[in-house]
Amino acid sequence: MIKEKIKQAIEILKEKNIDMWLTFVRESSLIPDPMIEITVGTHSTWQTAFIITKYGDTIAIAGSLDVANIKAYGYYKEVIGYVQSIKEPLLEVLNRIKPNKIAINFSIDTIISDGLTHGMYLSLMKYLEDTEYKDKLISAEEIISALRGRKSKTEIKFIKEAIDETLKIFDKVSKFIKPGKTEQDVANYILDLVRKSKLETAWEEKQCPAVFSGPESAGAHAEPTKRKIQAGHILNIDFGVKKNGYCSDLQRTWYIKRKGEKTIPKEVTRGFKVIVESINRAAKALKPGVQGYEIDAIARNYITSQGYKEYPHALGHQIGRSAHDGGVLLCPRWDRYGKLPYQKVEAGQVFTLEPRLTVEGYGIATVEEIVQVTESGCKFISKPQKEIWVIQYIK
Repeated sequence: MIKEKIKQAIEILKEKNIDMWLTFVRESSLIPDPMIEITVGTHSTWQTAFIITKYGDTIAIAGSLDVANIKAYGYYKEVIGYVQSIKEPLLEVLNRIKPNKIAINFSIDTIISDGLTHGMYLSLMKYLEDTEYKDKLISAEEIISALRGRKSKTEIKFIKEAIDETLKIFDKVSKFIKPGKTEQDVANYILDLVRKSKLETAWEEKQCPAVFSGPESAGAHAEPTKRKIQAGHILNIDFGVKKNGYCSDLQRTWYIKRKGEKTIPKEVTRGFKVIVESINRAAKALKPGVQGYEIDAIARNYITSQGYKEYPHALGHQIGRSAHDGGVLLCPRWDRYGKLPYQKVEAGQVFTLEPRLTVEGYGIATVEEIVQVTESGCKFISKPQKEIWVIQYIK
């Protein structure tokens, strides 16, 4: 996988006409740059420069005791060791390649591109202070967004496997849910299934799964509570697993029938159908070249046109090595999202689509699906929930 992504990075550097990409880290197991996991595969102790160029060079400059480990992984063709200071070998490499643009990992808007710590940035500037290279540093955001976003066939395969595992767990939890169980009961049941399957949760266990039931629930990013599931509640679960280093992130909605209730209340059915239709409309418009805010607006405007309040978050995020994989976001033009709403969607990116709305007196209707952007549009890689799942009344 790492060899695959390094090869892809070289092609992206050529495409963007950026001479060199420098990932500059230290003690990376303690403070890991997000790019370590897809372009390095191991950690280093002392100041280390991982360099990829548009000419196909892969160079690591590392403390002498880290050299053998980096060589053993075999991802970097040239591994240079140092004892006292990285400065001299770093400048030698720069003078040999003579880059006009050096991309480093900082970004205002995208966390995955912001792995360079401030201290390491100051150290780098000190090493370059008497050289021409200090004026040639640029953000690596363009490179990293493309590299994380453009999923390879292997990456898509791993994401699909994580999705399949998640849907299997949802099937099992449907048989466990019943009135009287608490949100914590449901969450603990799911976590037990995760452990038995020898999987990991896609994000922190305290909030994965998020289980929220009925009106006035804490919401999707809160930890499950001791709140009891009741007949007449809408119940939602936000959950994903990590398998082979890749994540899923799905939400599903249930309705808990009351005693003697033969049909789902029309308010609940209507709210759920509005959510499904908003997802379908957004998916139909999602294709390479559109800006993130345009897709968000399609779902958002449809929901508000049906008389519901707009959801207080983005329509969807990318998913991959992390549940929130950074880069292009399907989000509104709000200040908190910076420039992300204006970035353009690319083929190969994988997004969630996750609008929500409140059904007064019942709870939150929400579904989260996962789609892959193709050359001409997008396709669902999760099996969409088209009908609300029903839990029958049990005495």
